Amino acid sequence: MRQAISLAQDVLYVPAPNPRVGCVIVREAQVLARGATQRAGGAHAEIMALRDLADRGQRAEGATVYISLEPCSHHGRTPPCVDALIKAGPARVVFAHFDPNPAVAGRGLQALRAAGIAVTVGVCAEEALEVNPGFVSRMTRGVPYVWIKVAASMDGRTALANGASQWITGPQARADGHHWRARSCVVMTGIGTVRADDPKMNVRYVVTPRQPRRAVIDPGFDISEQASLLEGGEVIIFTGHTDVEKAARLAARGVQVVLLPEVPVAAQASGRPRVDLPAMMRWLAEQEVNEVHVEAGSGLNGALISAGCVDELVLYVAPMLLGEGNSIAQLPGFEQLNQAPRFEFIDVRQLGADVRLRARASARWQDLLEQIHLN
Repeated sequence: MRQAISLAQDVLYVPAPNPRVGCVIVREAQVLARGATQRAGGAHAEIMALRDLADRGQRAEGATVYISLEPCSHHGRTPPCVDALIKAGPARVVFAHFDPNPAVAGRGLQALRAAGIAVTVGVCAEEALEVNPGFVSRMTRGVPYVWIKVAASMDGRTALANGASQWITGPQARADGHHWRARSCVVMTGIGTVRADDPKMNVRYVVTPRQPRRAVIDPGFDISEQASLLEGGEVIIFTGHTDVEKAARLAARGVQVVLLPEVPVAAQASGRPRVDLPAMMRWLAEQEVNEVHVEAGSGLNGALISAGCVDELVLYVAPMLLGEGNSIAQLPGFEQLNQAPRFEFIDVRQLGADVRLRARASARWQDLLEQIHLN
């Protein structure tokens, strides 16, 4: 099963909005064939493994098939994988966890057992979830899985007081950050970052077969039409105001303007209007967005955390102290420690001179774990 999960990890940048899935076919402790999900509309992992099996002149009878996700049992962009497995006739199918898609959700298991194929469920389930948290989140919570990426000093500063921030971290950390961009469906920032840095927000430091969409949260629809990120690729602007002529000009360049409700000023710690962030996340899920990578300033970071939209923090910490400067997230002042948002460290990694820390909102993760185990 870990080989199947590794195959799914190998295609992190490929199949969105489909889940990343790996499949390994084994007989008598000998691996016969392998496969991983292709681009959306292409073959799923099980089909790729069965093709590999046929290319090697082997058959599935008597074999065990390991899959990192329950095989699909419905007609989507491709025919049901469970039908192909039943036709192939393995003795046993093992999958890591149930598919949370309501069109599947246990039906693959039922079809296999009805065909006389032994089925085992729940092998390395959490490891498999690590590969597809966004797909599971979209299917069960109706929102994407969201992480915030931040590069900061040891005293938690993301820039000097004058705004200078290039470069706090070194090249290895920056390349790793682009890996997280590449695996996402949407790379998101705020209008403040666009004004200050004029970023492109695309993937440049790793090889990827696709560029994620880019999104800007711009409540006042103030973005310059000369902004670098508007050049090439799909862009979404979330705003609380509209300018029909400006929106039409941007639409001609492939930019989608999405009008969202505004949160009242009194509800904002900053005192500035902001679009309804949970509504934005629901809209993204409706567009089949699984994972959102946020690279923004402290204002938007704090607003997303306060709105309960953040599942994970990806923090790159440089061995320096910046003193006065911008913080990781603007949050309201708390009077008690139990009011502060808490995260659980799940990974620490050295990247050149810097350290990458991953911290997860544990309650939100536990909710996803519960969703992949059917009662």
